[in-house]
Amino acid sequence: MDQATAESIDSADVRGLSAADVAERVAAGQTNAFTADSSRSAWNIVRANVFTLFNAIVAACFLVLLLLGRWQDALFGVAALSNAVIGCVQEFRAKAALDRLALLNAPRARVHREGVDAEIAPPDVVRDDLLVLRAGDQVPADAVVVESRGLQIDESMLTGESDAVDKRPDDEALSGSIVVAGEGTARVVRVGAESYANTFAAEAKRFQLVSSELRTSIDRVLRWVGWGIGPIGLLVLNAQMMVAGGWVQAWQQGTWQQAVVNTIASLTAMIPLGLVLMTSIAFAVGAARLAGQKVLVNELPAVEGLARVDVICLDKTGTLTAGEIRFDDVLTIEESDGWRTALAWYGAAADANATAKCLREPFTLDEPVEAVRRIPFSSARKWSAVSFASGGTWILGAPEMVFGDLAADAGSDLGAAVTRLASSGRRTLVLARAGAALDDIDVDEERLPEAPVAVAVLTFVEAVRPDAAEALAYFRQQGVGVRVISGDNPRTVAAIAREVGLEVDEGYDARRLPEDDVELGLVLEQHTVFGRVTPDQKRRMVTALQARGHVVAMTGDGVNDALAIKTADIGIAMNSGAAATKAVARLVLLDGRFSHLPSVVAEGRQVIANIERVSMLFLTKTVYATGLAVLFGALVMEFPFLPRQLSITDGLTIGIPAFFLALLPNTQRYVPGFLRRSLSFAIPAGLVIAVSLTLYTRLAMGIGLSVEQLRTGATIILAIVAIWVLTVLSRPVTRVKVLVIGAMFIALTAIFTVPALGEFFQLQDPGEDGGVLITVVVVVAIGAIEVVRFAHRRFVQRSLLALAGRRQDETLDATAVSARRRPTAVSAAIVLVYVGGLINTALGIVVLLTRYGVPDDLVLPTSLVGAATVLLGLLTVAGGSALSRGSVLARNLLTAYLALLGVLQAVAMILTELDPVLTVALVAAVAVIVAIWVPAGSRRWFRPVGARPSESTPSV
Repeated sequence: MDQATAESIDSADVRGLSAADVAERVAAGQTNAFTADSSRSAWNIVRANVFTLFNAIVAACFLVLLLLGRWQDALFGVAALSNAVIGCVQEFRAKAALDRLALLNAPRARVHREGVDAEIAPPDVVRDDLLVLRAGDQVPADAVVVESRGLQIDESMLTGESDAVDKRPDDEALSGSIVVAGEGTARVVRVGAESYANTFAAEAKRFQLVSSELRTSIDRVLRWVGWGIGPIGLLVLNAQMMVAGGWVQAWQQGTWQQAVVNTIASLTAMIPLGLVLMTSIAFAVGAARLAGQKVLVNELPAVEGLARVDVICLDKTGTLTAGEIRFDDVLTIEESDGWRTALAWYGAAADANATAKCLREPFTLDEPVEAVRRIPFSSARKWSAVSFASGGTWILGAPEMVFGDLAADAGSDLGAAVTRLASSGRRTLVLARAGAALDDIDVDEERLPEAPVAVAVLTFVEAVRPDAAEALAYFRQQGVGVRVISGDNPRTVAAIAREVGLEVDEGYDARRLPEDDVELGLVLEQHTVFGRVTPDQKRRMVTALQARGHVVAMTGDGVNDALAIKTADIGIAMNSGAAATKAVARLVLLDGRFSHLPSVVAEGRQVIANIERVSMLFLTKTVYATGLAVLFGALVMEFPFLPRQLSITDGLTIGIPAFFLALLPNTQRYVPGFLRRSLSFAIPAGLVIAVSLTLYTRLAMGIGLSVEQLRTGATIILAIVAIWVLTVLSRPVTRVKVLVIGAMFIALTAIFTVPALGEFFQLQDPGEDGGVLITVVVVVAIGAIEVVRFAHRRFVQRSLLALAGRRQDETLDATAVSARRRPTAVSAAIVLVYVGGLINTALGIVVLLTRYGVPDDLVLPTSLVGAATVLLGLLTVAGGSALSRGSVLARNLLTAYLALLGVLQAVAMILTELDPVLTVALVAAVAVIVAIWVPAGSRRWFRPVGARPSESTPSV
């Protein structure tokens, strides 16, 4: 180090750096600036959405088809590219929102320059700056302590050391650590990329795809598919080559190209690319929505994580209360000279906390008072002490921590005052005086002077947040346990808790908490409100709840909450809180409104519930694609689809509707076992589809259908059955679901009806025999899917009952209650709706088949009427389950469906003369309308959608 620098450092010890010193270091690049994204980098987003194993497989298949000149069969490549682009765009939007919020809410650093304290942005700190450190600050750069007054720093986030470390002159203060007590100054020695915290790149990026059940389950499925795609691909390729005449003949005659195309069709169908995309989009959109509500999501899976929370721990100050404390009154216990001066000194101290600052207005210093020795306030011991030159020691702190059990003894003057005032919801502090002055040993060991005497009890009041009661009521209704944890008097905390609607008697004094973690967990299960809790106890309480299987969220705003927030599954900080607390939290409420938490929970539940529903679509496709590949490979049969034909079903029955379903409102509660529930439907449903298509192919070959007719029939079967699966999983119907399903069915009808599209997708009329075979297979497959769904619902219900350990009527609240009170007329209508919907769907298929027996000019209208009848039949069945829930929307929609069906049936009677059957269907439709509109009981049964009980279990 040169002489000039050494001299500047010496001067900096007293006055800090000058403007010239700062400019010199900035020019030399010795600033704390460090490029670290507050969210995931652009490259990481692109890599996660584009450069994946399965995208590589899709790209290779796409390239092979282009080289073979089969660009029409390479549509899946365009779809995969679109998926990647959509995923990137959505995450970029979320990244932009999070980056803006993170920038606006970045912490500040306090430095001493030219003899004056100033707050600057952490990147503006330069080497040799003199940092001013106080409780709640986060150290912005590596520094060496110059002066310490009870300075304690928590380095657990960096070193893993759980206890706060006392810092004395010449000790090192690491960047990223948190000041938990005392104050001091430190000279910066390492900045920017050289600092301790910034050497950990993983710690520098807050946007992390941390472990979550959704991602873990999806990754597991991808691993399974990844292991199987190689051997299954070889099995299919061998079968297709054998069908083409054997390897040698296929190569010589050029038929190997079709074998390769068939193999590619089977492999690309197995990959659930859209499931990964939908999950990323759901996370990103959820974070962006919360950003619009002033909730900063530091890690996106926290959106999902909060939905899993079943216990939320609340710090009283800043969470239930507004965090703005004001002085209320002082009650004198014993007259003593100088007590007003002592209170004025505490209020005027540079390191005064929020409570002490309230003393500045009622108690003012007439002249400066010098402290000879002092012990700064610590949230762990909850008192501070100071000795003046005039002699004696003044102690200010929590009554119980200064006087122990005497402060709770109603028989003493002090105990009677503290008990009475705390029970009214006021915060209490005691001012005490000891005759002896503090010595160096007292200061070093932070011990109370002997024989303190209570002089006065001070009371403070806090304003309760107006939104706290409503938010707590929401958590109670949703089965989320609430624990109020505070450092204040237990009676004060209990009074505030009662004010916000919690039913509690008296708070539990944390000084009586057991040391054993198992016993601590039992106490936490039995009590709701805890007072006099130390920071380390807060963390122990979170850990004890986690050990009992709870998913715990912790909210707070003070530095004493930081350790517990960091330990909790989901840490939630108020933006008004300490920078250190916000740094370790996964969610930050930027406007400090506790009422945002229900919205955050709802967003997380929406993500989980919708992805679970969507996953059943994608996993069903993966299962039937894998089943087809194995069956056709083992039976050495030609694969019944071209890639372009599979693109029809993938896009219109899975990809596009899944995008909408993944973003729909959904408030059902989280229950573990997402993958198990999804696979319990996807595996049997996928096998039904695979076996149905295999049987159809065998029978179609037996009746002599051409390859083009066979493929067209297989595409029709897959399209109808897949749209039925979509309809089944979309129950109960809503306006959006009706529009989505209807639009997809109309698009499918257009593809099979419009000649130009039929030619492009190589769709050929399967003929009358083929049409009959298709109808039989579709009806059988749909019936089997309904059986699978029925069994799946029962399986999920039993699983939930076993998991929750409750009776069925407690678990299935809305559905079970509704079932007991449903009017007979409505029950009859539901049966008619199901039966009528199935009959109308079958009639629609029959009408479609009659196109072979009508004049040429009636072929198109007959096809359209048949397709529309099938669509409305599907929607009618979908609305049946909503009727059982008393949905006004379902009643209105079904009335419209049935009226429109009546018109279509009348047209069909004119076109096809199916008088007897259509007459029965018309009568059934009229009977349903009458049953749900005419009887008084039915009219009372239906109520607005908003009045229905909220769903509390996964969609079954």
